[in-house]
Amino acid sequence: MNFMALKQPENSLLGSESDSQRTLYPYVTGTSVAALKYKDGILMAADMGGSYGSTLRYKSVERMKPFGKHSLLGASGEISDFQEILHYLDELILYDNMWDDGNSLGPKEVHNYLTRVMYNRRNKFNPLWNSLVLGGVKNGNKYLGTVSMIGVNFEDNHVATGFGNHLARPILRQEWHENLSFEDGVKLLEKCMHVLLYRDRSAVNKLQIAKITKEGVTIHQPYSLKTYWEVSAFENPAQGAIGSW
Repeated sequence: MNFMALKQPENSLLGSESDSQRTLYPYVTGTSVAALKYKDGILMAADMGGSYGSTLRYKSVERMKPFGKHSLLGASGEISDFQEILHYLDELILYDNMWDDGNSLGPKEVHNYLTRVMYNRRNKFNPLWNSLVLGGVKNGNKYLGTVSMIGVNFEDNHVATGFGNHLARPILRQEWHENLSFEDGVKLLEKCMHVLLYRDRSAVNKLQIAKITKEGVTIHQPYSLKTYWEVSAFENPAQGAIGSW
């Protein structure tokens, strides 16, 4: 993980063993994740950009992962902290499997676990710099929830993180309905990702779509959205702006 050390003074009575490390600010980050319920399960979309500060450094970063038999996780924010969360979930699923009792953790249980992890790290003033989306299907019941880096969480029929919380969710509120087919759900998510691509400097047009149903998780191969940049407003976006060059 990318940490910066906060060193104790050399004359500290506590000595070097008390030195602590914190993620003071995120280094390599991913932007928005959008997800929704459709008639057969959950659909989730995320682009594959990884920004090093304001530089779009990486363009093949996968930010959606399946967990257990019933859950799919997507994350925006610091990539190394996301990897740390994946380690936590690996241990959780391993511990659950060790019981060998025929039961398995569902998406609601995994989401509750993540809310406690994020809130606990926030209370230690060492947060995991991520916003998470957790979806899944168990016993025919669809579940979709989100949790922020300080533990704020809720469940809904559609969720989004990052810029998507401001730009994609109005579209989802207007066009989502519970009987969406897979094709219509994908088109709706692509519409959201198009808006984010045009408005978010950290977004790229290479994205992945994932779905989870009672049959399991499918993460589709990455593909590129078709874009159109000939709109007059894009040619000179600062024209007429007060104080512009």
